[in-house]
Amino acid sequence: MSTPIPPDKTPGSLYVLATPIGNLGDISHRAIETLRNANLILCEDTRQTRKLLDHYGISVPTMSYHDHNEARKTPEIVERLTQGATIALVSDAGTPTISDPGYRLLNALRDTDISVIPIPGASAVTALLSVSGLPTDRFVFEGFLPVKKGKRRRRLEELATDERTMILFESPYRIARTLSECLAAMGNRPACVGRELTKTFEEIQRGTLEQLGQWAEKKTIKGEITVAIGGRSTTIGE
Repeated sequence: MSTPIPPDKTPGSLYVLATPIGNLGDISHRAIETLRNANLILCEDTRQTRKLLDHYGISVPTMSYHDHNEARKTPEIVERLTQGATIALVSDAGTPTISDPGYRLLNALRDTDISVIPIPGASAVTALLSVSGLPTDRFVFEGFLPVKKGKRRRRLEELATDERTMILFESPYRIARTLSECLAAMGNRPACVGRELTKTFEEIQRGTLEQLGQWAEKKTIKGEITVAIGGRSTTIGE
């Protein structure tokens, strides 16, 4: 059953709004106007979002909403929306709910009359895929691989049989190890690594898993990392 709306209220709207992944110019006019007209902006980190809001002269109130408090804050947010509020959900960078908080709130709104509206924009997933030189007709997004060694190995073994291009997020501290583990599990496939996409020190490296592993071993890597790896059918030498 739908959550009832008070008779004197019009249900509010939740805007799931993508923000730049680095370059503050990578945001649409629609997104800026939505932020300006919102009653409240839910942020993964209010300090990070404030940089964007200040850049565009937006003074709407913000509230922190992240993995550690979303269970507690979701009922309050649903109530505000029921009372007619217009709320924008953003993450620190890119599209909310894609390896970021927000699922719990969207799930809570599933059986209500509250509108949930996407405001599309930047994504490290599609940004890297578009320049990777790998097949783009079918791909899979894996987010971060498991940290524990056993689970990590099993997941890589499963991915080794997938013929789709795969996109991963990785820590700069683990990227060399991850490329080596992917090579061992999948064979020497074409791949692409994007570091600090759209930012001042953006770097995009293309090659094989073996070549990229050697590149990562030779330097100190900093910043956010996205990796694209060819699917099973792209293994070199087959």
